[in-house]
Amino acid sequence: MSEIRYDYSFNLNEWFIVIALIVGTLMVLWLPRRFSKKTACVYLMCGVFNGFFFDHTLSVFPVSFYDINDTSRFEVMDFFSHVMYAPYSYLFFYLYDFFRVKTSNAMLYILVWAFVSTGFERLCVLVGIFHYQQGYSIYYSFCIYLVVLSLWVTIYHVLKNHGDQRF
Repeated sequence: MSEIRYDYSFNLNEWFIVIALIVGTLMVLWLPRRFSKKTACVYLMCGVFNGFFFDHTLSVFPVSFYDINDTSRFEVMDFFSHVMYAPYSYLFFYLYDFFRVKTSNAMLYILVWAFVSTGFERLCVLVGIFHYQQGYSIYYSFCIYLVVLSLWVTIYHVLKNHGDQRF
């Protein structure tokens, strides 16, 4: 498969990633502590892992539903675009804990965050981070967000109930 190149310079998509990382990191550092360091690391890694997992499942040959950043090949800024998800996932868990979302309201919380996630991805498409192809649509991402965020709520409850226990 030949390389597709969308851009040749450091411009809006790279600056968006850098600024999102800086703002996200400052947000995580400035928010009052709600979790232990281990739990906070797990919450941060949830975003990074899911970003890597789904982006590399959906954006590599032979599937290749979209490309990330300037080229169809993996670049350094692609790595940072995945790390950009860490503060996002932390904020998801932080607000879930802060608002003490009840299990009966968890689906509404997930639905709201799925719309927020889809909106953020739409913004990423507009600035040139994602380039859809082969009929991929943001609606597919919305469904993926519903699954991922549901999994995150489950992870939150498992860690809340059993996180400090040794097995």
